[in-house]
Amino acid sequence: MKKMKIGIASLEQQKRRTMEIASGKRTRARGEPRVWFTSLKSAAEVLDRNRELLRLIYEKHPDSIQELSAMTGRTPGNLSRSIKRLEACGIVEVQRIGRKKRPIAKTCEFEIEMNCASEQR
Repeated sequence: MKKMKIGIASLEQQKRRTMEIASGKRTRARGEPRVWFTSLKSAAEVLDRNRELLRLIYEKHPDSIQELSAMTGRTPGNLSRSIKRLEACGIVEVQRIGRKKRPIAKTCEFEIEMNCASEQR
């Protein structure tokens, strides 16, 4: 299983990094995080709250939100909101098959990289 690297940096640092990459002043380094949060707290809000959900998606491979709803006891609407948040962070992919939405976890292991300096490396 491949670990997903998550970065923690201020919004200002993230914007500066993005602008430098977009303008060609720097390139994304190999192994650099693709998913960024502004704090450990914001990362925990996404990852810790959804840990069991992510584990079920990763291990059980549900065919739809409905099937996942039956596994978890959560309503499909509640699950959809959680999955959309995980999808926006790049942690879950949603495969649309007709009217069904199949959640696919990209990983279940994470590595956190945090830079406390005011400048990004």
